[in-house]
Amino acid sequence: MTPTTNKIYPLPAVAALIANPKNQILIVRTHKWSGLWGVPGGKIDYGETIETALKREMREEVGLEIFDLQFAFNSEIIEDPKFHKPMHFVSLEFVARCNEDVVTMNEEIAEFAWVTLSEAFNYPVNVYTLRLLEWCKIHNFPGRI
Repeated sequence: MTPTTNKIYPLPAVAALIANPKNQILIVRTHKWSGLWGVPGGKIDYGETIETALKREMREEVGLEIFDLQFAFNSEIIEDPKFHKPMHFVSLEFVARCNEDVVTMNEEIAEFAWVTLSEAFNYPVNVYTLRLLEWCKIHNFPGRI
């Protein structure tokens, strides 16, 4: 493996699958994952708590205020060829809720969709999002409509 210019490995990151009041979940398509669908997320800044980073990333990427954060699992992402550059992340994967469904995309997001959990399985999602969708199915998130 060839390390990138960053000297601190792995980078801590957060991501969340967000449910709206209709129990639809938000998935996003981004160029960073070779056009695959996934969930919003990003790096934890130095001195930032996990919860603060997660809420900030959701505001920055999709303009949503989230609550009822629940940790699902962590993903270790080591130079995944689907990611736009070689990186090593440890991503803390969450589920959360929001009170609205108006998405304001930043430049990282190419497209978004509010879908049911079963509909999300029909999208070409990255492997980490697929694992999160499977976790949601087992744990009944976001619940029945």
